[in-house]
Amino acid sequence: MSPQVRLLALVALIGTLVGGAVIALKWESPPTEKLAAAEKAVNDARSAGASTFLPDDFAKLETLLAEAKKEVAEQTAKLGFLRDFEKADQLLSTVLAEAARLLGEAGKRRGEAKAAAAQAQREAQEAVTAAQDLLGKAPVGKDRAALAAITADLQKLKAAIPEIQKALDAGDYQAAQAKAHDIRDKAQALAAEIQRALDKVKKATRRKAG
Repeated sequence: MSPQVRLLALVALIGTLVGGAVIALKWESPPTEKLAAAEKAVNDARSAGASTFLPDDFAKLETLLAEAKKEVAEQTAKLGFLRDFEKADQLLSTVLAEAARLLGEAGKRRGEAKAAAAQAQREAQEAVTAAQDLLGKAPVGKDRAALAAITADLQKLKAAIPEIQKALDAGDYQAAQAKAHDIRDKAQALAAEIQRALDKVKKATRRKAG
């Protein structure tokens, strides 16, 4: 084989090797679309109430997303043929799956919270009504001042009932339930106080009759 032929063969071989190396060194692009989808999924879970009803799980989800974003940024900063987005891709897949789970679970718990708040609202209304009915039977005598105080307290509770509905309409079911329980408990306490006064009068009446 002549020197010229050997040189041409060597050049061809080098070209083949270089071409193969270029193909092997794949220039990876950041998974921008998947990252955007993961961020949207986390925001959707937050909007559904995951941060309220599942605070610990949602905090972990946000940590995962932050870790994925950091990994994407670190790999993007490298030369193209040195990039490896495999870990970032796995993290983003985990974020998407977990966000979907929290979205569904938050919706379920939101429905349960709404039902519980509506039940608490009914209980509060019933407690105020029951206290008002007893108030109409309350004895009027030496305890006029105490009766006036109970009447004023009961009116405040009655005026506060619409606040429960406002919280319900705003979707703040935890606040609505807390407000309803507060009104119910206070109304029941007033009713118990009135009932004690009624029982006291009954006992006094029986003693006189005896």
